[in-house]
Amino acid sequence: MSRIILFAGTSEGRQLAQLLTRYGKDVLVCVATEYGEEVLKDVPQENVRTGRMNAAEMEALMKENAGSIVVDATHPYAAAVSENIRTACTASGTRYIRLLRPSVEEEICGDRDITIVDTAADAAAFLAVHEGNALITTGSKELQAFADVPRSADRFVVRVLPTAESITACRDAGFSGKNIIAAQGPFSEDANYLLLKENAVSWLVTKESGDKGGFQEKLAAAKRAGVKIILIRRPAEEGGLSYADTVRELCPEAVNEVKEITPMSVSQRKIWLIGAGMGAVPQLTEEALDVIAEADVLIGSARLIRSLAPFRKPALESYKSEEILPFIHRHPEYRRVAIVLSGDVGFYSGAKKLLAGMQEAQVELICGISSVQYFCAKCRIPWEDVCLVSAHGREGNLAAAIRRHKKVFSLVGSRKALSEAAAQLTDFGYGNLTVRVGVNLSYEDEKVYATTLSALSKNAPSGLTVLIIENPDAENYVVTHGIPDDAFLRAEVPMTKEEIRSVVLSKLRLTKDAIVYDIGSGTGSVAVEAARQAESGLVLAIEKKMPAVELIGRNARHFGVTNLEVIAGEAPEALADLPAPTHAFIGGSCGRMAEICEQLRMKNPRVRIVVSAVSLESIGALTNYLNEHAPIHYEITQITAARSKKLGDYHMMTGLNPVVVAAFDDDERRNEEGELIW
Repeated sequence: MSRIILFAGTSEGRQLAQLLTRYGKDVLVCVATEYGEEVLKDVPQENVRTGRMNAAEMEALMKENAGSIVVDATHPYAAAVSENIRTACTASGTRYIRLLRPSVEEEICGDRDITIVDTAADAAAFLAVHEGNALITTGSKELQAFADVPRSADRFVVRVLPTAESITACRDAGFSGKNIIAAQGPFSEDANYLLLKENAVSWLVTKESGDKGGFQEKLAAAKRAGVKIILIRRPAEEGGLSYADTVRELCPEAVNEVKEITPMSVSQRKIWLIGAGMGAVPQLTEEALDVIAEADVLIGSARLIRSLAPFRKPALESYKSEEILPFIHRHPEYRRVAIVLSGDVGFYSGAKKLLAGMQEAQVELICGISSVQYFCAKCRIPWEDVCLVSAHGREGNLAAAIRRHKKVFSLVGSRKALSEAAAQLTDFGYGNLTVRVGVNLSYEDEKVYATTLSALSKNAPSGLTVLIIENPDAENYVVTHGIPDDAFLRAEVPMTKEEIRSVVLSKLRLTKDAIVYDIGSGTGSVAVEAARQAESGLVLAIEKKMPAVELIGRNARHFGVTNLEVIAGEAPEALADLPAPTHAFIGGSCGRMAEICEQLRMKNPRVRIVVSAVSLESIGALTNYLNEHAPIHYEITQITAARSKKLGDYHMMTGLNPVVVAAFDDDERRNEEGELIW
C-alpha cells in the first residue's frame, strides 16, 4: 500500500499513528514541535518528522514520497495549516483525507451561559466590555488578541503547553509568570474546577475542541463553578472522514477493533461500578463475580486487579477518574466495562467522581461490603452508632468529630499521615483515648488490636488501615458559640470580647465548609469559635504581631481545632497567596480598611465580610468604604454591653466600649421576594 503522510496535531492523529504503526503500515508522522514528537511513544523515531512546514516544504515532501496518501489530523482551529496541506496536495497531485473531529456546537447552542464568537479577537472585544477575571485556554498563538484588553495582565490567566515557544509567546503578549499556567492536557473536570476557583474566574475562553480535546471537562467544570464560557467557533470545513471511516480506508484489517467514538456509542455501552469489599475475592458478592466474568475489560487499583488475575481479562491498573474516563473513551471496543472499587460504592468511594463523568453512559452500581461494616463487626460494635469520616482533606476533621461523637470511624491514608494525625490529636489533648486499629482487613495478614492515640503516634502500622476512636466524654461538648473570655489563653494580647464575638459569629453566617479569614486575629478567639463551627472548612488567622501569632497557635491546641492555621503577616499583603475566602472578619485593619476589603472582594466577589470598629477613625473609614463601594447587602449595628461587678454588698454594671459591627456582601442568591436563601 502507498505510504501514508500523517499530519498529527490532535489526540486522534496520535492514536491513528500508533494504530497504523501497530499494523505495519508505512507511515510518516509529521508534528510541529518536539513536544508532539515526545507523545508519539509507540512510533519509531525514524518515522517521525519534527518541525513546522510552509506549503512549499509540504509540497516538496509529498513529491519526494510520490504516490503517498496525506491524512490531515491537525487541530480544527489550525485552519491555515490545513489550507497549506490542501494546497500542497493539489500542487503535487497527492490524495488528501481530512480527519474530522465531531462538533458539539449544535448541542450547546442556546445555552445562556455560553457566548459563541467567531474569532479570538471577537472574544477579546467581548471581555473588554465585560468585567471579571478570565481563564484563556485557546493556545499561545491567539494570545496577542487579548493583550490589548484593558488591565489584561491583572484580569487574565492563560493556560498553554509547557514549551519554550509557548512561554515566549506569553511574554511577548505581556503576560508574566503569575499569569501563566504551562501544563499538558487533557485536564479532568476537577483540575479545571480548581483552577477556575483559585483564580476567581468569571469567564472561561475556549475553543470547541471536541470530546477528545477536553471540552466536555471544561464545560462541566465551568457549570460547577458558576463560570460563563466564551466559545470561539470552529472554522467551517468542507468535508472529511470520521476516525472510524479513516481507519476503514487506510487499514481495513483494524476495523473490528475500532468503532466510532460518539456520544451515541458511549451511551450504548454498559459500565458497572463494583464494590469489591476489602479486596480479597471472597468479599465479592455473587452478582459482582458474574459481572466480572462477563466483562470485556477490568479497571481498578493494582491491588484489586492482582486479586482478579484468575479471570484472565484485559485490565487497566488505575483508580483515578482522570485516567479511567479517557481510557474508556479511547477504547470503544470494550462494550462491557467493569470498574472495581474498594469497599462499597457509596462509602468514600471513587464511584462519585466516575458517575459525574459518565452521565451519558449506562452505569450500574453493585454494592460491596464496606470497611466500616467489616471492622465494626470484628469489634462487635453496631456501626449505626459510629460517626464516619475520612482522614483525607479538610472534610476529614477528626478533632471536630471526636469532640462531638463517642465513637468515630476513620479511613486512613499513608503510615506517615496516620502517625502525624495521631500526634496532632495527642498534642490537642486526646492522647489517652482508646483507638481500635484494623490493618489489611480480609487479607491473610489482617490485624485488629486496641491502643491509645499517643501510642499510635509513635508506632503507626503500615498497610491499609482503619480506626475507631472512642471518646466517652463527647456528649458533654457544647454546640453553641460563646466560649467564656477567661477560657482563652490571654497574655497581653487584645481579644474580641464574648458579647461582641457572639454577634460577629452570628453576622458571619458561617457554613460547615467555609473558608474564613480572621484578620487582626489577636488571641484568636473569633478564629477558634469559627473553626469549631466550620468544622469541614478552613480558618486562617492573619496576625502581624509575633506574641499574638504564638498565642493563637496555643489557643488552637488548647481548644483542639485542627482546621485553624496561623498566618504571620499584615493584611492585605499577607492575603495574596491564600485560598479565596467565603467569609472574613476584620477585627483590626491598621488603617487599611478599604485596601483589605478590596483584596477580599477581588479574591471572591461573593465573600461575606464582617467588620468590628471601636475608634471613631475606624468607624469613619468603614462608613466611607460602604458609601463609596455600595455592596448589594449591608447592615450596621452598634452594640453596647455591660457586665456586673461586685462592689461590697452590691453588684454594679460596668459598661464595655460601644462597638460598631458591619456585615456586607454582594451575594445575589435571593428568592423571588428578595429574601436571603438560607
